Amino acid sequence: MKILLAKPGLDGHDVGVKVLAHGLKDAGFEVVYTGLRKSIETIVDMAVERQADAIGLSILSGTHLILAERMNGVMAERKLDIPWLVGGNIPVLDVPKLEASGAAKAFPTGSKIQEIIEYFETLNTKK
Repeated sequence: MKILLAKPGLDGHDVGVKVLAHGLKDAGFEVVYTGLRKSIETIVDMAVERQADAIGLSILSGTHLILAERMNGVMAERKLDIPWLVGGNIPVLDVPKLEASGAAKAFPTGSKIQEIIEYFETLNTKK
């Protein structure tokens, strides 16, 4: 399974997503990291170009609800039907809102890397 990890918006902190990328690679996943400050459109284009099976958004800036709505819209516009997830500085109370906005799963602040790996493993078995 190929996972595209991305940092949308103006957030400039990427240590956490890099740690997650290493954890996913160690668990046997192919991981592509987009780098910092990508637009949602660029992220979706990269997912298509790289033939990603899933997209993980890492958001620490507090703009997760707005970015999730945009992500859902761009995914629909481009007719890209792969799961996308969001994690980072996410309050637990926002998890249902993010999933209602189209995220397959939202990981709130404090989520463990192993939880995220296990979720991707369940997606991988559905392929």
